[in-house]
Amino acid sequence: MKVSLPNHKNNAFLPTSAKEVATWGWDSIDVILFSGDAYVDHPSFGTAMIARVLQANGFKVAVVPQPNWRDDLRDFKKLGKPNLFFAVTAGAMDSMVNHYTAGKRLRSNDAYTPEGKAGFRPDRATVVYSKILKQLFPDVPVVIGGIEASQRRLTHYDYWEDKLLPSILVDTQADFLVYGMAERAMVDLAKGMQQGLSTQQLRGIKQIAYLDNNVQTPVDIELASHETCLASKKAQAQNFRLFEEEANAYASTKVMGQQVGNQKVIINPPYPLISTEELDALYNLPYTRQPHPRYKGKTIPAYEMIKYSITMHRGCFGGCSFCTISAHQGKFIASRSEASILREVEKISQDAQFKGYISDLGGPSANMYKLQGKNTELCRKCKKPACLHPVICKNLDTNHAPLIDLYRKVRALPYIKKATIGSGIRYDLATPQYLKEVVAHHVSGRLKVAPEHTNSEVLNLMRKPSFNHFIAFEKQFRELNKACGLNQQLIPYFISSHPGCTAVHMADLAITTKQMRFQLEQVQDFTPTPMTLSTEMYYTGLHPYTLQVVKSAKTLAQKNEQRNFFFWYKPENKQAIVRYLKQIGCAHLIAKIYPR
Repeated sequence: MKVSLPNHKNNAFLPTSAKEVATWGWDSIDVILFSGDAYVDHPSFGTAMIARVLQANGFKVAVVPQPNWRDDLRDFKKLGKPNLFFAVTAGAMDSMVNHYTAGKRLRSNDAYTPEGKAGFRPDRATVVYSKILKQLFPDVPVVIGGIEASQRRLTHYDYWEDKLLPSILVDTQADFLVYGMAERAMVDLAKGMQQGLSTQQLRGIKQIAYLDNNVQTPVDIELASHETCLASKKAQAQNFRLFEEEANAYASTKVMGQQVGNQKVIINPPYPLISTEELDALYNLPYTRQPHPRYKGKTIPAYEMIKYSITMHRGCFGGCSFCTISAHQGKFIASRSEASILREVEKISQDAQFKGYISDLGGPSANMYKLQGKNTELCRKCKKPACLHPVICKNLDTNHAPLIDLYRKVRALPYIKKATIGSGIRYDLATPQYLKEVVAHHVSGRLKVAPEHTNSEVLNLMRKPSFNHFIAFEKQFRELNKACGLNQQLIPYFISSHPGCTAVHMADLAITTKQMRFQLEQVQDFTPTPMTLSTEMYYTGLHPYTLQVVKSAKTLAQKNEQRNFFFWYKPENKQAIVRYLKQIGCAHLIAKIYPR
């Protein structure tokens, strides 16, 4: 993947209008990228990184952010046909998660839109944008990607329609779907089309999916068809296990296939783990690190949160049941070099508005930087979805020394007042030396961690560690604060209504956290998102790995009953909690929550 830059306006925003295209002196565009997000030219935004890496490989790229799909479709027409293809993404979030709460209520804001206003992208944005482009330009290829497309590449449960949907390729009729972190596949697709490769030749590119009209096309892993999954929840559960195990393989070479109607979805294996040099090159591209000037005077909330943050690595080997990170970024960690990270810190310091505070030195989990298996050959043979569950893998090197050393180098810089950890840490993985370093120097006043629950049965279904780890961590956190003369807070994050969780489990959570003197703030009702283990358990009622029955709270009343226990301390919830505990025969728990 080449990343040297062509000789043109390297430090300018990529064009978003015909007028801006003219300022670049282009008479045509190679790739036009449509996004459900506002255009922020920052490496934390996938649209910017894809656009910049295509630019770095010599392609002329334009970005159309948040096109209006309700009018005469002028936003879809304004740049005409690209030479190669249209690229489509719903943005940094699945558009349905972006739009709706766990209770399926419409959200009133959108963090990826100027001023946080809602309504600037459609439901199922990838489908809507792709259909419009196919209607207007039927002869131009459409390539879809991003989290919405990536997590819907096979038959998946859709919480908002409460049913199984086929691969998003069926509804979009896109020519290709690029899953996961898409830089290498996008560059190879662009190069292949530029060279005039046939559709069949392009279908050999790694990390893509496509619809094949020949259902007899041989594959290495044949999944149960979409129609079979509609008729059998067991088949859907078994499909997920096959998918997840292959997605977590160190270096998969297997092609997966799933028949849907008279077509077959083909999913090619991913690229090998990206190297440190390649990752450094992606972050060294000429981002302006600013929102496009079209938003002058307006605030984009998501940008304000991350503008002075630094992503140090990709991937997560935690394997949490409800999380999409491993399926999208991969289980294995790819880390940037120390030099690359320090260069980005220096670049941030040159911002006129920078006051000396880095909001996050992190990644999916902040303390997985440079962690990997001691014996790579063992990793190659392993398909386990988590390296930390049910116990930390003996082959995992948990040495935090490189990360501690990097923290020290960052805070030693004369223009840095403080660099905090905002992306959360795995407390079961943290070494005592690491935690001491974080508490003493890298907490903004409140440190967020995610025990998710207190009950061991629920935690096991979540693939999270025993709550005893959190109890020990909380004690160590308090002692370190005292030793440092600090009074920092620990903010735990919890989930209600997860598959396998009952109201009795939530009562236990209320009692346990009360005894630890927490009044919970960071809480969430479980939202089933496509292609996670938790979602499969929620829909099928089965654990895909054991096929044992798992029950879930599904009605709004059941969800509210569980959620109320988070806020036992609010007077308006007391009567409902007391009444419910009596109703389910657990009156003995009332005195533990309300001793008076």
